[in-house]
Amino acid sequence: MAGKEKSRYVCQNCGYETPKWLGRCPGCDQWGSLLEECEAPRRRKSTGPSAMSRPECIDAISLSPEMRWSTGIAEFDRTLGGGLVPGSLVLIGGDPGIGKSTMILQVLGGFALRGLKSLYLSGEESAQQIKMRADRLNIQAENLYVMTGTCIEDFFTRVAQLKPDLLAVDSIQTFYTEDISSPPGSVSQVKETASRLMAFAKRSGIPVFLVGHVTKDGAIAGPKVLEHLVDTVLYFEGDRGHAFRILRAVKNRYGSTNEIGVFEMKGSGLAEVSNPSGIFLAERPEDVPGSAIISCMEGTRPLLVEIQALVSPSPLSMPRRTARGIDQNRISLLVAVLGKRLGMELGDQDIFVNVAGGLKIDEPAADLGIVSAMMSSFLEKHVSRNLVVFGEVGLAGEIRGVSQSDMRMKEIEKMGFSTCLLPRSNLEGSKSLPGLKPHGIGSIRDLPDYLFGDHS
Repeated sequence: MAGKEKSRYVCQNCGYETPKWLGRCPGCDQWGSLLEECEAPRRRKSTGPSAMSRPECIDAISLSPEMRWSTGIAEFDRTLGGGLVPGSLVLIGGDPGIGKSTMILQVLGGFALRGLKSLYLSGEESAQQIKMRADRLNIQAENLYVMTGTCIEDFFTRVAQLKPDLLAVDSIQTFYTEDISSPPGSVSQVKETASRLMAFAKRSGIPVFLVGHVTKDGAIAGPKVLEHLVDTVLYFEGDRGHAFRILRAVKNRYGSTNEIGVFEMKGSGLAEVSNPSGIFLAERPEDVPGSAIISCMEGTRPLLVEIQALVSPSPLSMPRRTARGIDQNRISLLVAVLGKRLGMELGDQDIFVNVAGGLKIDEPAADLGIVSAMMSSFLEKHVSRNLVVFGEVGLAGEIRGVSQSDMRMKEIEKMGFSTCLLPRSNLEGSKSLPGLKPHGIGSIRDLPDYLFGDHS
């Protein structure tokens, strides 16, 4: 019995460990997520030279002249913070079929065309399937190599022989190490394989892309330590019913986490969108109640998007509140403010709010646009076609100031709109623009006059 392996039960959602099986995980309250795993063996002490570097004065540390590599895709570079950092480990997640593998193949193909030896390792597809995708994307590069398999030890052997300049692993949940008897995708396997890839990237200076599956809740499958381990976490957002995809950085050790990249899914792959505002407003209906244009910020980029609202009498005892692209709790809060401060009772109305184009908005500056769209639909009056609004609505009905108002106004003027409705505090001290007439507002009580009156 001395040689018997010790086992434990590990939650596949949060990594909680217990010596006995439980139906419900005490760590994350998930049912049926505890699976039996054998304990990982202790790492052998290295007999070679120490991997720990010596202490250095920070002023004496020299930087490489080329600290970032451009991927050739401007929207992808923007999301990464200006380009790919050598030796970084980048995790890309998203729903199935949203374009993760397509984007990675396009990035590797671009590097390969510039003479960098790129390796694409797939644990889910055959080499022929990857070749079919490459042909569809018109990728032809002698320096792009494809390898299939799931054993991390075999992978490192092949990498030592090929010596690539960068590589991608698709997906991390399919790989395993022979040192652990747990199945691929388990918490132990994901942690161990990701740790070895991180050590490899830092030691060799080779950038590594990891593709990760997501759970039903939209989070990266596997333990949270996976996201803590990597340098950058990117999420693909968007509805597969829409052609647009949003690449958002939720963690970035080398740049801002507020930047996004906008792409359009086409037959030839993902094409970057250089003017997202024009795309989101391309099919905007004119002179229709329930539509308002807002200016929102995604990192350093201002975007103009359309907020649509449908308010109609409800046949139900409990009216419906449905939001798409906006927090539903925010809708309920704004409905209460309209009823209390403006006397516009919407308690017996079904309310549906949508952000056109599939974009998700979580900044408070969208409040004024949501209120405007709901008010327009309820009163059956259309908002002026040349008006753009932005501002936060407080519980007292006041319109609060928001950040970066000058950048928002520049984008509004650039897109050809002549009138802007913004918080009064933002109007004071703002720069005047020749093609834009701004109006400051301090309370939602004044909102109907500006939305439906002639203030052009």
